[in-house]
Amino acid sequence: MQRVNPATGEPLSTIDEHSDDEVDAALDTAMDTFAEWRNVSTRERQQLLSNAADVLRENKQEYADVMTREMGKPIAASVSEVEKCAWVCDYYAEHAGEQLQDKVIGSEPHAQSKVTYEPLGAVLAVMPWNFPFWQVFRFAAPHLTSGNVGLLKHASNVPECALAIEDVFRKAGYPEGVFQTLLVGSAKVGDVIADDRVAAVTLTGSEAAGRSVAETAGKNLKKTVLELGGSDPFVVFDDADVATAAKVGARARTINSGQSCIAAKRFIVHEAVYDEFLSQFLTELEALTVGDPTDEETDIGPQARKGLMEDLHEQVTASVEAGAIVELGGEPMDRDGYYYPPTVLTDVPDGSPAAEEEIFGPVASVFKVADEAEAIRVANDTNLGLGASVWTADLARGERVGHRIEAGCVFVNELVKSDPRLPFGGIKDSGYGRELAREGMLEFVNQKTMWIQDADGDAELSLSE
Repeated sequence: MQRVNPATGEPLSTIDEHSDDEVDAALDTAMDTFAEWRNVSTRERQQLLSNAADVLRENKQEYADVMTREMGKPIAASVSEVEKCAWVCDYYAEHAGEQLQDKVIGSEPHAQSKVTYEPLGAVLAVMPWNFPFWQVFRFAAPHLTSGNVGLLKHASNVPECALAIEDVFRKAGYPEGVFQTLLVGSAKVGDVIADDRVAAVTLTGSEAAGRSVAETAGKNLKKTVLELGGSDPFVVFDDADVATAAKVGARARTINSGQSCIAAKRFIVHEAVYDEFLSQFLTELEALTVGDPTDEETDIGPQARKGLMEDLHEQVTASVEAGAIVELGGEPMDRDGYYYPPTVLTDVPDGSPAAEEEIFGPVASVFKVADEAEAIRVANDTNLGLGASVWTADLARGERVGHRIEAGCVFVNELVKSDPRLPFGGIKDSGYGRELAREGMLEFVNQKTMWIQDADGDAELSLSE
């Protein structure tokens, strides 16, 4: 796997892919391990997960350095990401037992009926480069603790991250084979999904990748969860705290150097506060430091790959040619590495990339609307539906609008985020299924109905299906 440091454009050492024989052996190991791991008590699994949290905290600088080196995340954000991974481990180490507890359902006086939650087997996780630790632990913490075993196919530009994550579980004391990394390219994913030794697959990535995975999994009747792209609206009403909305909005657009599915991308602002918001928004963005991601003072690092930066600039250029106005930024930075500055576009016309496509970089599209109805219409004018943020002093209004926005999650007076305690996922072309919380844990278990009664108990005929 060829790697390039996005901050400098210089190549990193090559990491060898796994051969077909190595992948086959890993799948065998997963099956053998699952046969034993599924019978390990939830309490023991929780203790191992708690150990993983300790490993993450003890080695957080080492893991942060790997992230920054491979994909250019500012080092302070990389450290925070490792700490968040420790948090998700802490959470499921404490709460997985209650979330997997049998559900008793009343039926007949002579019988006990309940639903139990049993693991499916080996779950393949196809993960992206933008949050190379968090996305993986968001999958692994709940689903390994429910008794599944994990197979990670990570993005090809972060193989060192993938190997480091595997090492976390090894150092935490997990049995060999509970979590394995497959260093393979995208072309081999279909064969792994189709393999009988794989029970299910989860993917975080692009719409195209999601359609491909869903097609292969569907042909083979495999359960899938897909978390795909987002073009999240950030709605600012006339009664909002504009200063706070502008400050949080700047962070929401530029977090992870703008490379986030749930970043605020389309800023929909009531005309009564439009000029005030735009002015303060520009001020907040101009104050951000773009630079060396190893410097703790850096707010925005490089884009992860040269091609991603070029694609981003093509979207900006096409939008400007269609009539959008550049208020800030708009050109790649003249320096080594793949740097793109905070960019703001206004008067964005319908049909342009900045209005209709996911912009995966620090580029904000700002729209002026006359009222609540228009704000909702513009917010929903996309094929994507991952998250949304609504800003208003009237909480009843915020909740009302939140119900009308087509998204998997809505935050009122807060930026969109994934939280270990809350279910996370989208609708429309942003995917289906949920990660995290009880809703997420139950995606990859057999929700088995159990009916238990004495052999000499009352028996009743039931109508067949």
